[in-house]
Amino acid sequence: MGYDYTGDTHDELVDAYRADDSPFPTDDSREYPRRDFLRDEPLLLKQLLFPLCWNGTDLLDDPAETRNRLNRLGTCIQKGITAYSDRGADDLTAIVDGTLDRLPTIRDTLKRDVEAAYKGDPAAKSYCEIIRSYPGFHAILIHRIAHVLYEAEHFQYARELAEYAKSETGIDIHPGAEIGDYFFVDHGTGVVIGETATVGDWVRIYQNVTLGALHFEEEEGEEHMLAKDYKRHPDIGDHVVIGAGSNILGPVEIGDHVSIGANSWVTDDVPDNTSVFISDHPDQERKSNR
Repeated sequence: MGYDYTGDTHDELVDAYRADDSPFPTDDSREYPRRDFLRDEPLLLKQLLFPLCWNGTDLLDDPAETRNRLNRLGTCIQKGITAYSDRGADDLTAIVDGTLDRLPTIRDTLKRDVEAAYKGDPAAKSYCEIIRSYPGFHAILIHRIAHVLYEAEHFQYARELAEYAKSETGIDIHPGAEIGDYFFVDHGTGVVIGETATVGDWVRIYQNVTLGALHFEEEEGEEHMLAKDYKRHPDIGDHVVIGAGSNILGPVEIGDHVSIGANSWVTDDVPDNTSVFISDHPDQERKSNR
């Protein structure tokens, strides 16, 4: 028996669709090329969150169809969390309800992420381009729902969703990471954000950046066992730019309005209003190939 959603998110989402204005897509006559996925949740999420970009125009004025799509997504989530739980599916309905109830708020947050991408990338031509094509936006869309499930302590299913996003985008965001508003990963390939990392508002990250651990503690009395559930990753402030190839490692604090140049290696706190960069690059030599 499938999941049957009983809340009022379908009405809220339809109201939210109607409230959108430019530069978010408002033309419901467009039909985009089909893209298939290996699992059902991503496309359902995308259609529920940004229907005009994902051929979900049937949702725009139809709360009943929106509710039907929520039921399909809820069934996926219920199946996913049940697989890892000792509790029965019916006993987990409240968790699914609570997750779906968050979708209007998640949608508002993601719209701010789209704005950050558009403002932060000179190559961006439209909001719809970002929503459909930017790997950084795809990764944060999946992360925002995975983080809700992680907070509800459904860690394994949340990690499944995160790993799906990584396989699609090359961006590895652990579902436990706390990420603020207006977040943008540009290009994105090779980005890693660890479980206990926190990221503030208006943070822009480029490819091959790691917000990782510097070293690991061993579990006392357990041979070859690393300790769990302790702070290992950085805290990034507001209005921070992290250049390509940089590594910020350990439970360090990066202040507000900080710029970290490409290929930097940061293992100490960085105060507010600071730029970090490599002052002496290796010398290069050239010779003719003729």
